[in-house]
Amino acid sequence: MTDVRENNPAHHEVTHSAEPPPFVSFSSSRRTWVLGACAAAAALAFAGTGRPFSWITPAFADAPAGGGLDAFLALSQRLTGRTGFDATLGKRVYTALAISDSQFTQNVAALNTWLQGHGGVPSDTVTQALQVDQPALAKSVSAIMRAWYLGLVGDMPHVEVVAYEKALMFDPVKDVLTIPSYCRDVPFYWTKKPVSA
Repeated sequence: MTDVRENNPAHHEVTHSAEPPPFVSFSSSRRTWVLGACAAAAALAFAGTGRPFSWITPAFADAPAGGGLDAFLALSQRLTGRTGFDATLGKRVYTALAISDSQFTQNVAALNTWLQGHGGVPSDTVTQALQVDQPALAKSVSAIMRAWYLGLVGDMPHVEVVAYEKALMFDPVKDVLTIPSYCRDVPFYWTKKPVSA
């Protein structure tokens, strides 16, 4: 009861043809080109890992000297790629880090000096480079990033929360997601019928 009979030559030609349709070779050649382009981009991205990183962001020589708050904020900008921070939060983070590690201010000064000669973006690249030769500086980089992104300073059982809603981990999704534990409206607001536009 079908419209096409089994002995129809056109039906057999289409269903049993050994040659792929013409769009298959075009699609596979395009896929090969895209994969090659991605591989080339990845190779270019990682090509500079064996040499100093100063070619990425060369203008870091103007970092404040010493390990004070200004030097810490300059270092934080360098490690996070941000252009600025909330002043109150910056002071809170710096103070908490300095209290949790007695060598922190010296490490900030040493990191600023190290970055002037080596560069360093992103922070995990800096941490990896410092891990072998200067583990104390690598630990300071991790502590700084943890403080800014998670809002936490110190190790268990003495962890201090220095930021929550201003922690940088929420920035990428702040336009579409509510920070967990913060309610958008009154309790049970989701049970009410939305106001029509």
